[in-house]
Amino acid sequence: MSVYAYINFDGNCSEAVEFYRQVFGTEAPEIMTYADAPPDPELSVPDEHKHLVLHTMLNIYGTTVMFSDLLPGEPLVKGTNISLAIMMLNIDDIKPLFDKLKEGGAVEMELGETFFSKCYGSLKDKFGIIWQIMHDDGEM
Repeated sequence: MSVYAYINFDGNCSEAVEFYRQVFGTEAPEIMTYADAPPDPELSVPDEHKHLVLHTMLNIYGTTVMFSDLLPGEPLVKGTNISLAIMMLNIDDIKPLFDKLKEGGAVEMELGETFFSKCYGSLKDKFGIIWQIMHDDGEM
């Protein structure tokens, strides 16, 4: 199990990642854009926004930091645009952890299968911290 910082941007993720890449001297990352994602009837992305970053990550001094752009219309509040992502190898451990963290908080996305994880969900805990919990199949 690992915990990662996940930072959201408002359309300038590519620029930010390149800046951090140069600052920390990391290798150029693989970048998945919204155009690279499989079609999803629940997520309509206008053509003019498909270039935005859906997911990328940098290894900064041995720690993985993940990044993405929010889609236009999704609110971004600087300072609260960072969440913690927990990647769990044992899929059976996800639901109990998710249920404990959501007590007194609010679920943002119920646990379920996505194109990038067999089990993923997100929530804001009672202290306002956003958590992303997902299954790690060992390929990340």
